[in-house]
Amino acid sequence: MQSPLSKNRVFRFAPSPNGLLHLGHALSAILNHDLATACGGRFLLRIEDIDPARSRPEFETAIHRDLAWLGLDWEKPVRRQSEHLAFYAEALERLKAMGLLYPGFLSRGEVKARVQAHEAAGGVWPRDPDGAPLYPTEERALDRAQANAWIDAGRQHAWRLDMDKARALAPAVLDWSEAGEGPEGETGIVTARPERWGDVILSRPDAPASYHLAVVLDDAAQGITDVVRGQDLFHATAVHRLLQSLLGLPAPSYRHHGLVSGPDGRKLSKSNQDTGIAAYRDKGVSPTGIRALLAGYGFVFH
Repeated sequence: MQSPLSKNRVFRFAPSPNGLLHLGHALSAILNHDLATACGGRFLLRIEDIDPARSRPEFETAIHRDLAWLGLDWEKPVRRQSEHLAFYAEALERLKAMGLLYPGFLSRGEVKARVQAHEAAGGVWPRDPDGAPLYPTEERALDRAQANAWIDAGRQHAWRLDMDKARALAPAVLDWSEAGEGPEGETGIVTARPERWGDVILSRPDAPASYHLAVVLDDAAQGITDVVRGQDLFHATAVHRLLQSLLGLPAPSYRHHGLVSGPDGRKLSKSNQDTGIAAYRDKGVSPTGIRALLAGYGFVFH
């Protein structure tokens, strides 16, 4: 656990270039920047562009422009995930060699139909902390020759983590140091329960590494000591702690902050085209005004 006064701490802001930054992103970026400045640490920018179908260069350019306008400065060069695909592939092969991954062939539609049929018959399908149904587990025991034949034939699949095997290899007690707060007020030493997520995806054809896998590898590669991010990722930390344990990676300290909500009470989202930082700038709002807006939500900057 990092001392609040220790130097050589490393913070990062890691947006995906699939839309314009909004107030929620500004909050996270400013918190990371200010905390790094307060302790004499380092502030890094990472571009999480591992999904080529959604990542666009104009949004990456806008990220740099918006952050600079907010008065933030970061170290160069900026790490871009698309430039480190071999790094993620090597880690994926390590997990395969440990016998922890299996190919899952069911489509979202097939899983959805199975869940609906099960629940229509009165059953209760297990769901992850975000409310999504867990993936069925019978493919864990799928004949490997058959699975390889389907893969060679071009059948779509995703590589999934066998959660039972992974959990058995990790320490009986997994936890993390939480300097912020979870959705239900969790703080201090938090017990990680990755099994609540089921057999998570670690790689699929359109994204060579999932968010879960890429984020822990990037944080370790960049020497990140403090992960400061929104509460929407609080429960995902359990999966990250499991992967860190399996791959022998260091565990940063975590600080999850509250979310900026829209007028309807939901969290801000790029996909919903919520008001971006650029729109506030175009209306004449200053960087100080952005901080004042966020302070109005109850967020305190140092």
